[in-house]
Amino acid sequence: MASKPEGFALPVWLTATALSALGWWFGSGLQPVWWLTWLAPLPVLWLAPRVRAPWAALAAFAAYTLGGLNLWTYAHTYIGLPIPVIAVFISVPSLILMLCVLLYRRLLLRGRALAAALSVPTVWVAAEYIYSLLSPHGTFFNISYTQMDALAIIQLAAVTGIWGVGFLVLLFPAALGVLTTPKIARHSRAWVAAIAVLLIAGTAAYGAWRLQAPATTTVRAGLVSLGHGQPALSEPKGQAVEARYVEALNRLASAGARVVLIPETSFSTADATIPAFAELAKQRDLTVGTGVDFKGDPQGRRNMLMVFQPGAMSPATYSKHHLLIGLEDYTPGDSYTVLEGSPRTGLAICKDLDFHDTGSAYATRHAQLLLVPASDFTVDGWLHSRMAIMRGVESGFAMARAARSGRLTLSDDRGRVVAEASSEKQDAELVGDLPLRETQTLYARWGDWFAWLDLIALGGWLLLAYLPHRR
Repeated sequence: MASKPEGFALPVWLTATALSALGWWFGSGLQPVWWLTWLAPLPVLWLAPRVRAPWAALAAFAAYTLGGLNLWTYAHTYIGLPIPVIAVFISVPSLILMLCVLLYRRLLLRGRALAAALSVPTVWVAAEYIYSLLSPHGTFFNISYTQMDALAIIQLAAVTGIWGVGFLVLLFPAALGVLTTPKIARHSRAWVAAIAVLLIAGTAAYGAWRLQAPATTTVRAGLVSLGHGQPALSEPKGQAVEARYVEALNRLASAGARVVLIPETSFSTADATIPAFAELAKQRDLTVGTGVDFKGDPQGRRNMLMVFQPGAMSPATYSKHHLLIGLEDYTPGDSYTVLEGSPRTGLAICKDLDFHDTGSAYATRHAQLLLVPASDFTVDGWLHSRMAIMRGVESGFAMARAARSGRLTLSDDRGRVVAEASSEKQDAELVGDLPLRETQTLYARWGDWFAWLDLIALGGWLLLAYLPHRR
């Protein structure tokens, strides 16, 4: 069992805190280096049993706060959040890391090495799950999104949702922290190492196997983003933009696209259809989707996706469910839409994919493909597109996502990005073949079972940490 720490050297404390802060700076944020996320907590976890509790807590809080300042420009300049809101935004995960470190330290000093290693991911995942239930932004900045370039690892989301991915990421540094702590019993070290290796290696093997599954069919899809704003189709400016889109969609159709998509709120209109797109769908045997600021509903404006299909008398529509508070003055939608025909195609819009309910709804409807118009904040194009792609891994569908001021992405149900273009600062278009599968995931059936298991486990670790210690 580790002995109770008696003091510390300030240079050691500063070095550990600085190294952890650097890990969080580059391993989190808008476009993280995925493997650094696995290492970011390690310095403060290494430090925790070697210093007194207040200093361990301060190191953890300071490390994440300093690392979290990588979001300052995004939050303040691009989104326009006030400074007090940004402070809360950054301090919440800092507090979570502090609680992780304190529980880890207490269990470790009580000789509960395995519980200490498991407590770090348990606290983190439990806190993120509770936050996702309370936050109007859903799962935004969940630690699992840092792993979107680690394809084998994110396949775990098909079983556990994002909660299992986050658990693995925090288990690795916690296990290393235990293994580098002196006076830990040999059998305890062996258990910690064995469980960490088994879970991480098993996940990688499962992910590699899952990535080998062949596609059952493909669909050729095209995405295009031209300009900014939402001009009215009744005005000359809107008609000029519409004409540019018709020209671009014809190019995509000539390149073989059978489904094409335009970003969120690309136009405003009060009409129930857009004749130019309806005619294009008919002439080119094309499915055309466009985001619309729809003003023709007596119940209020709608952030709407209109989809025109060959032979359909009127467009299929979907109204955005999850609105960006303070920036979107729309009436939210309350229903889901699946297009007629094959492949089974569902509709969603931008922020809807920050929430699990959208993915779950289309999983129960056996969707193979989602059409998702979006609008991002220029610098968050990678992150927000990957958040949406994660819903496809969890719930088993491919995705065509066209974002203004973001990324155009075609991704399969394994999270592979098969085609991508940046619309962050310029017009963009792409066309590609999108693999489709008949996928039913365990997460789609069982939901957040892993998060609930995590909450139960947290209760157990707290009992071990605070019940009277029998000597």
